[in-house]
Amino acid sequence: MLSINKNVSLKTLNTFKIDVISKGFVSIKNFNELKKALENNNYKDYRILGGGSNILFTNNFDGLTIHIANKGISITNESIKDVIVEISAGENWHDIVLWAIKNNFGGIENLSLIPGSVGAAPIQNIGAYGVELKDVFYCCEALNIKTKQIKKFYVEDCEFEYRSSIFKTKEKNNYVIMKVFLKLSKEPHNYNISYGKVKEHLKNKKKSIQNISEAIIKIRKSKLPDISKFGNAGSFFKNPTIDLNHYENLKNKFNDILGYKSENNKIKISAGWLIEKLGYKGLNFGNVGVYKKQALVLINNGNAKGIDILKVAKKIQNDVKINFDIDLEYEVNIL
Repeated sequence: MLSINKNVSLKTLNTFKIDVISKGFVSIKNFNELKKALENNNYKDYRILGGGSNILFTNNFDGLTIHIANKGISITNESIKDVIVEISAGENWHDIVLWAIKNNFGGIENLSLIPGSVGAAPIQNIGAYGVELKDVFYCCEALNIKTKQIKKFYVEDCEFEYRSSIFKTKEKNNYVIMKVFLKLSKEPHNYNISYGKVKEHLKNKKKSIQNISEAIIKIRKSKLPDISKFGNAGSFFKNPTIDLNHYENLKNKFNDILGYKSENNKIKISAGWLIEKLGYKGLNFGNVGVYKKQALVLINNGNAKGIDILKVAKKIQNDVKINFDIDLEYEVNIL
């Protein structure tokens, strides 16, 4: 029988460290427990919670929070070139990266130190330093919330895009991911060191998944706040994409604007540059701050409420729109 707790603080279960109360709370470890939790009729609503690294709580929740806490990792298939690894959704993402490196399996070393759970990785199509989850994703198993049936989604089913997937669009709130299968390489690995800072850190070092991971961990630690000291969810905003004419007009006004070629003749703009250009980097608004080393990151300096952080985010959005005619989208989910 499931043990449901009442009036539980979620402060330790979200990386922003926002103290909100959930009327009901249950941790689940397999598909059957998930089905039972979803069939509970004592609550008007429910909410699925993974690692809590990509959310901003703005209110207490008068429903049942279902925490995905299943664990396990195993190799389900193996060839000369690669392995298929089955990972439970409740596993910590960075722990899996370290496991892969220890076993000399390549493909996710560039995704080192990304916070959150494995189950959230396909939803967000997590990415960093030239690599996205879709590059190694094989499939996932998810429970249909309405039918309670288990469905497999293969890479071609997931409609992966920049920080998005079918689980954030067409199938949003329709499925709960419980297992993720990744296709990881054996030696010889294909290395991605296209980013300048990664190349710089690897100068005079052997190219290996171990050294790439170590370099990326150092880079991330140098520019991102320590979650144990400052509550945050990493990048709060997505890098926006604009058309070429818009970019050229901005380039005439701001010759140092950071833009990169994207798909369909579009230009991806650095959201961090936009925010820093407006002077927000390092500013504090009460208990809310814009991190001094990375303007994309909003931080909880102590006892901030979710609504306080959201107000600062909206202020930044508004100023970017006024000054650059660009709509910034949140990378973080607002609840």
